[in-house]
Order: sequence, then structure tokens, then C-alpha cells
Amino acid sequence: MKKFGRLALFVIALYVLQTSLLPMIAYRGISPDLMLLLTVSFAFLRGVRQGGLMGFATGLLQDLASGTFLGINAFTRMLLGMFFGRFSDRVFKEQFFLPVTASITAIIANYFILALLMVLLGYRFNLVSSLQTMLIPMLIYQLAFAYPVHRFTYELDKKLSEKEKH
Repeated sequence: MKKFGRLALFVIALYVLQTSLLPMIAYRGISPDLMLLLTVSFAFLRGVRQGGLMGFATGLLQDLASGTFLGINAFTRMLLGMFFGRFSDRVFKEQFFLPVTASITAIIANYFILALLMVLLGYRFNLVSSLQTMLIPMLIYQLAFAYPVHRFTYELDKKLSEKEKH
């Protein structure tokens, strides 16, 4: 239970940082998505099941706080957590290059999945305009914050794994 508490505290701390301080450095209303970075890092460290669960939990947290369609972020984050978790046994846990570059793939995939879902729900969506105004700044932010989030996630996972062994 103590392990879950530390993990929940870390998720809440990242969420508070994402929703309170990072909007101050937002560019045209776009700020870093620390919950997606956490999902990707956690999936690489823990695998499909826990990566999908982390994605669902962080996505649901965002859905509940944002007031948009309930479950849309939970669904996309769960898919991404499960996808990146498939590579957990092929990645050295100490390596930071792959999770950082995977965050770029994750933000692009998340963007297109959400865009597809919005179109399927009947909303108009200009892909070319949106790519220039939203996706490029999102990618830059994700690159800037990917390493610190992965580093903290790795350190927390290492501490939690040590406690599991004892």
C-alpha cells in the first residue's frame, strides 16, 4: 500500500504541476502533457499491463478535470500505455534515449487518435492548420520535458522495485 501511495503522490504532483504552473509558459494555450510522458515512461519500465493501467488512470484524471468527453483521454492513454509497454522487455531500463524519443511518437499518435475520434464524433477538424498551430509546439514541449519526467519516473520505479524485493 505504501508503494501505491508513493506512486499516486507522484502522479498527483505531476498533474498539479501540469495544471497550475506549466500553463504559465503555455504557447497559444498549448503546454506540456506530463501525464502522457509519465504513461510512456511507466510503460517502458513496467510493461503492458501496468503501462495501460497508468495510461487509463492519468487519462481519466484529465477527463474528470477537463470536462470534455469522459473517457476519451483514458482510452487513448490506455492504448498508448499498452503499446509502449510491449517494448519494456526490449529496452534497457537505464537507457533514456528511447523513452525520450518515444515521447515524440506518443504525442503524435495521441494527437491523431484524438483527432480521429473528434471527426468520428462529428466535429469539424482542419488537419493542416492544426498541425502547424498545435502539434509543432506540443512536440517541442514534449522534448523539453521528456528527460526530466522519465528520470524521475525511473528513480521512483527503482525505489519501488527495491522495496518489492525486500
